Amino acid sequence: MNIHDFANQHCQPRKGKEHALSADKITQLLQLLPGWGLSADGRAIVKDFRFPDFRHTLGFINAVGYMANHEDHHPDIEAGYGHCQLLWSTHDVGGLSLNDIICAARVEALLAR
Repeated sequence: MNIHDFANQHCQPRKGKEHALSADKITQLLQLLPGWGLSADGRAIVKDFRFPDFRHTLGFINAVGYMANHEDHHPDIEAGYGHCQLLWSTHDVGGLSLNDIICAARVEALLAR
């Protein structure tokens, strides 16, 4: 599979540890997502995005928010002038699920347009 395959998928309800990705699977899938890495606690994937100004940052946040609401899977967002950090995790599995990979891939697709 490649990043486009994940970007074309939609999030599904994933509750319980059986939906948590293994460390090996996370490492494998992160190779498909340029610039994404694991958070310090290993329970989220994270990426910092840079923009020329606040207007572009806010536009990005709004686009991500629209997609996240549609997928019913929401990131933690930290932002300031010209930058935004996204963290995806699945609280219901206590770590990472395919939903996080799907949403990160969909964010990358937003930027490719």
